[in-house]
Amino acid sequence: MTVPLILASTSRYRRELLERLHLPFTVQAPHTDETPLPGEAPAALAQRLALAKAQAVAALHPTAWVIGSDQVADLDGEPIGKPGDIARAQAQLARLSGRTVVFQTGLALVGPGSQRSLLVPVRVRFRTLSSAAIARYLALEPAIDCAGSAKSEGLGIALLDAIESDDPTALIGLPLIALGRLLREAGIDPLDAA
Repeated sequence: MTVPLILASTSRYRRELLERLHLPFTVQAPHTDETPLPGEAPAALAQRLALAKAQAVAALHPTAWVIGSDQVADLDGEPIGKPGDIARAQAQLARLSGRTVVFQTGLALVGPGSQRSLLVPVRVRFRTLSSAAIARYLALEPAIDCAGSAKSEGLGIALLDAIESDDPTALIGLPLIALGRLLREAGIDPLDAA
């Protein structure tokens, strides 16, 4: 691969996922405003932010391919953000108990003369959770930096009844199946580069 690859993200989860593809890449913070537009649906917000992040970094590196991604948890059309502290995580999990949340993951690839973006939804059904179960979970895995207050790649899987997705890493924040397709379309095949 001769064109540099940059991940426009500060997320350690996205960095760890991209490492699975064995492609050399660098990471750069995109410095984009993530404020939702008035009336903006969670899916539209996720896709817009993914593209904005990739475009912001691509403007600084016009010869590179830049990956942008953003995720918005969608509960009946309302965005559910990262809780930030245990009290908000407890309240968030209590609200999600027995409900289905759609994690809308936007993905963008911007490079020389090209840009593509798409949306990868993941439906997550939370089981009915008692206050005690929520407290135990958060004591063991304080997922305050995750929308939905649960890490499906960790103990948070025990909070769920089902996950429905065509791209399972989308739930963690970077849909690798979709990204692989976009990279191949751009002439970058992870199997050839590894």
